[in-house]
Amino acid sequence: MSVVESQNTKYKRMAKNAGMLYFRMLLTMGVALYTSRVVLQTLGVDDFGIYHVVAGFVTMLGFLHGAMSSATQRFLAFELGKSGEKDMPGIFSMSINIHILIALVVLILGETIGLWFVKTQMTIPPDRMLAAQWVFHISLVSFMITIISVPYNALIIANEKMSVFAWVSIFDVMLKLLIVFMLGWFGFDKLILYALLSLCVVLIIFLIYRAYCHSKFKDSQFKFYWDKTLFKVMMSYTGWNLWGNVAAVMSGQGVNILLNIFFGPAVNAARAIAMQVSAALNSFVQNIQVAVNPQIIKSYAENDIAFMHQLVCYGAKYNFFVLLFLSMPVVINTELVLEAWLGSVPDYAVIFLQLMILNILIDAISAPLITSAQATGRIKLYQIVVGGILLLNVPLSYLLLKIGSEPYIVVLAGVCTSIFALLARLVILKKLIELSVVKFFTGVVIRSLLIISFTSALYYFILSFFSKSLGFWWGSIIISICVLVAIAIFGLEKQERNFLLKKSSQITSRL
Repeated sequence: MSVVESQNTKYKRMAKNAGMLYFRMLLTMGVALYTSRVVLQTLGVDDFGIYHVVAGFVTMLGFLHGAMSSATQRFLAFELGKSGEKDMPGIFSMSINIHILIALVVLILGETIGLWFVKTQMTIPPDRMLAAQWVFHISLVSFMITIISVPYNALIIANEKMSVFAWVSIFDVMLKLLIVFMLGWFGFDKLILYALLSLCVVLIIFLIYRAYCHSKFKDSQFKFYWDKTLFKVMMSYTGWNLWGNVAAVMSGQGVNILLNIFFGPAVNAARAIAMQVSAALNSFVQNIQVAVNPQIIKSYAENDIAFMHQLVCYGAKYNFFVLLFLSMPVVINTELVLEAWLGSVPDYAVIFLQLMILNILIDAISAPLITSAQATGRIKLYQIVVGGILLLNVPLSYLLLKIGSEPYIVVLAGVCTSIFALLARLVILKKLIELSVVKFFTGVVIRSLLIISFTSALYYFILSFFSKSLGFWWGSIIISICVLVAIAIFGLEKQERNFLLKKSSQITSRL
């Protein structure tokens, strides 16, 4: 098989996997947005905010889990991609053992330091403190199950069996939809009941993934296996990865706690709402990236660096294109979108969401760079520098809030740190994988800036011909057309435009 044919096969596999993940995402997103509205109305703003800040704090305790999760995915995909003898069963069993240890560490930290923090440092109404503590305990158990499930999910991703996520997600979202209706069936504290039912869903989905792996992959047969050398290699990788994950978790959940301390649960609810919408938009990009990630790692393992560079640049560019196309209608109609979804929009939710969309656009460009650094295994300098930049978000946000800034300043601070982190990644990857900074900057970053500038200018030029707002639908259609025109002019290279025109002609001829 020629190199071109081999690469075409890989692109087709990535496209198929991305398609399955999009199916999964559309289903999950639709139910998530609906259930969020119902849960907000059922629990009320304060209880909704309490749930998200407490559950988010539990997630923050799992910084080691995040580091080990990245390590597991990298080692399994790398092992599949390399030539010669493979040790998939050993790596999988070691991963399970390590994740069980991590879950126990999280349990100890949670029931000591974590519980103390919830009781003494968080701003929670006294009459809801007991319920908040129950939510904390339940969320801790739920998170431990999530930690132990990581190797099974990583094995599925490494084998590029993305369709299983789509089918399991159908059952997952049905369960989540069911628990929303169950909140009204019992005369029980709804906040605690919601946490309990969410735990049941997590446990059921974990058992399904575990059963699938056991039936499809002989490498997933767990045994009490311990390889001291392999443990040292994985933990050495994880050790440096740990710093980056601490920074990422603190940057996200740390500022959520700051908002709780300075402003209370209502602002946490506003941020949670904005995060859910931005996460729904960002899931489009994550699905592309999950499909591309194994090929980036395998290309490095095969020493096909040229193809790896190609994947990084195309991945970053198309991540941005997809996210911009989907997010611009939301940016210009943010208040209308939130009102239609929620009915009553919490204060600050609009500005939170608009700034978060800007942040995820920057992170969309960074996503393939992160995977590339992970693929090399040489992440010491990368994690020290990038993690340090991201971690600046917390003290910077604290200082800005301390001098009396508005709550949304924490998201603006996050945007600034994301920009500097992107620049740092480019400089470091030039050394790690010989990635051309100039080529990436001109081919991805400059094109992205031109697209945003042209889209905004064209939209406001069209808007100037109207004496009043275009309304949601006309505004969305026009901004979407503006984005497509900008992408066609500034985003695509000549061969990409020719390819799309050829495919469009073939589709048209069949109609």
